[in-house]
Amino acid sequence: MNSDPIPLPDRPRTVLVLGGGGMKGVAHIGVWKALDEAGVRVDAVIGTSIGALIGCSLAGGHGWRELARIARALTKDDIVSINRRAVLFGGVREEAVFDGQHYRGWIERNLPLKSFADARFPVRVNAVSLVSGEERWFGTGIDEKTTPLDAIYGSCAIPIYFPPLKLDGDVLVDGGVLDVLPIRHAAQWATERIIAVDVGAEIVPPAEGYFERGMIAIHDRVLTLNLQQQRRNAALLGWDGPPLLTIRPRIGHLGGWDFDRTQFFLEEGYRAAREALRSAAEAA
Repeated sequence: MNSDPIPLPDRPRTVLVLGGGGMKGVAHIGVWKALDEAGVRVDAVIGTSIGALIGCSLAGGHGWRELARIARALTKDDIVSINRRAVLFGGVREEAVFDGQHYRGWIERNLPLKSFADARFPVRVNAVSLVSGEERWFGTGIDEKTTPLDAIYGSCAIPIYFPPLKLDGDVLVDGGVLDVLPIRHAAQWATERIIAVDVGAEIVPPAEGYFERGMIAIHDRVLTLNLQQQRRNAALLGWDGPPLLTIRPRIGHLGGWDFDRTQFFLEEGYRAAREALRSAAEAA
């Protein structure tokens, strides 16, 4: 587990943490727009799952306009391609229900960052090792040899949906399995403040007939419970790190596979960030 703080001269002042949440992570783009308009300087980014993809895209040179264009053009078919062997007899032995190469190909076509060494600002992303049971970190000051493409795919490899990343004898899945909003890792890095964008799920009663949809619906519910518990634990433990500004768009009740609300996610991220910045300024 690579979690030791890097030497003080290399530590950024303000770290932006972009959490996981599937398509709801499009809200991160609206947040970036609001920070840009407000003149907020972000010195480094930490991303989990969809936050890893957006964080590395920003570090590769994409601005909010380019990312918003890509998000609006994104369809479910760009991401999801059924692994047909998983639905055949004996398919339970397959790693996932979706084709990982299909998703990986979309990431590769749209990702501007080819090497962590080329990042315009420091960036880190996490995945979870099924071998060690711990987080594994990639990016500035930790593991710059692994390609951003591999690191992002591993960070986004939601169990059952996408096959794990096999890397150097390790087996890696979505970073949100253990830490969907890694503010404590950010605390080891930031010297002055952390801005955290939480786009995770909230516990709402399942719709009628929800559990009749089968194993995927049940798995989704388990993930939701896991992520909610992470949030509760973080709150119970309290915060003793650098000043923390949390941005929480009002999208937790929506699904992570909702490809029809892209514009709403963009606008809600923007609104939530502006409101959080205004409240912080009034309290200062």
